[in-house]
Amino acid sequence: MKVAILGTRGIPSGYSGYETFAEEIGSRLVKRGHDVTIYAHGHMFPERAASYRGIRQIYLPSLKGKNTSQFSHSLLASFKASFSDSDVVLFCNCANGPFGLILRAFGKKCAINVDGLEWMRPKWNGLAKRYFKFGARCSTIFFNRVVTDAQGMQDYYLQNFNCRSTDIAYGADIMYADNPESVRQVGLEPFNYYLIASRLVPDNNADLIVKAFLDSSSQRKLAIAGGTVYKNSFEEALRRMADERVVFLGHIDDFQLVKELHCNAYAYIHGHQFGGTNPALLKGLAYGNCILALDTVFNREVLMDGKYGLLFSKNVKELTGLIDEIDADSERAETFRNKARDRIEERYTWDIITDEYERLFLELVRS
Repeated sequence: MKVAILGTRGIPSGYSGYETFAEEIGSRLVKRGHDVTIYAHGHMFPERAASYRGIRQIYLPSLKGKNTSQFSHSLLASFKASFSDSDVVLFCNCANGPFGLILRAFGKKCAINVDGLEWMRPKWNGLAKRYFKFGARCSTIFFNRVVTDAQGMQDYYLQNFNCRSTDIAYGADIMYADNPESVRQVGLEPFNYYLIASRLVPDNNADLIVKAFLDSSSQRKLAIAGGTVYKNSFEEALRRMADERVVFLGHIDDFQLVKELHCNAYAYIHGHQFGGTNPALLKGLAYGNCILALDTVFNREVLMDGKYGLLFSKNVKELTGLIDEIDADSERAETFRNKARDRIEERYTWDIITDEYERLFLELVRS
């Protein structure tokens, strides 16, 4: 098959889960004999390689601006893909729902991975929230197939949009520590810190986690790996709230360091509230973390109702108690670390995810 992937910034991945997703399934499809093309943002790649890991890249321009860059790029990519020889087109992000109309008008078989419930996230204003929900509804109308990445998300689309979607999760690669010394270089001791790894935005609940940790009796540190590409009041408030036990590492591009931070953490605390199968949570499992996760339908699904991690409600006191509990029980923490990767092997390896997308694409081509 000839597969086109639209709606990402391009590869190699360096910004978000969608880029990682496109790179991981794209490279595996290439190894299976398929032809894969990704439409990338030209301004983000000064050196424009014709291909990466066997995936062809087409670089297109876009308007500058946080709110116009992706929209303008997706619009242009939709027309380019419509006149290409691709057999099937995969779009990412429900915001691109309206562009399915262009693809279908030119006879393209197309699917869309709608991602999370963006219109519920507090970082967006009212107009953006309305657009995301409009995009989600368009996705269910214009695309041949809608892909949701969790059972809970599949249920939501059925109940709210009367859409029977295809459930295909996100993936992760299993990794192990091979250089614990690297965490010492950023002021941490292996297994003597808790880890947050996320963008510092309100719906990831880093403020709740910091408050709970500061109220706990733990003598370990709390390391925060992540940030935003722009300054924001939420991150500034976190820094004012913190004391010397909280270490802000900022955004980390070094994959090896991110891996070591996970693999050498005493526990990983996951506060993501909206979205389906979250890449950061899967990474925590794949890297062998003891997981403490916010109790949402999506996190509960990944952790199998607490079998593969501990769940807490959106309550500072409850999380404080959970931190104190696991902090004093190193054997229990080790038990969770030892079985974390089993969950990835069961359901979330990239090979499993690629199998499911390959079946979906073949069904579209043959239909």
